[in-house]
Amino acid sequence: MSGSGRHDGAMATWEQLTADHPDLMASVEARLRATKHHVLATLRRDGSPRVSGTEVQFHGGDLVMGMMLDSRKALDLRRDGRCALHANPGDGSMEGGDAKLAGTAEEVLDDAVLASYIGDVSPPEPFHLFRIELHEVVLTSLHPDGDRLLIDGWYGPAGRRVVERA
Repeated sequence: MSGSGRHDGAMATWEQLTADHPDLMASVEARLRATKHHVLATLRRDGSPRVSGTEVQFHGGDLVMGMMLDSRKALDLRRDGRCALHANPGDGSMEGGDAKLAGTAEEVLDDAVLASYIGDVSPPEPFHLFRIELHEVVLTSLHPDGDRLLIDGWYGPAGRRVVERA
């Protein structure tokens, strides 16, 4: 399978990808909703990676992350928004697949959006809110025959492809 739908560019919103690839995005969303905590990778000031636990929400068509004010991961993202997110893989059974995303987090500063988020989520204040523009979404799962992996991914300008790996 190939082709990227309407979004041939390097990045897309959650809403755009859901419209173009509803099956892939529904599976990835299910993995993100299955557990509360996931793993976020950010870049430290010196360029080395930092991994942190994080929670995600879906708000206004976007994938967002709320963070404590001035947390290390928030400061990392304010400086350099590049990030990767690995959904909690659960019990290791591969049921539902293993979801990984990469993109750029942008801090939300719009008062109306922040007020709407506060109304929906009731986060502890003060906080930072980041929306993620995606440039890669991958779901790795076990083939129904149980003898190989299925890697279903959207890769920005390269589009979508599904690979089977023994």
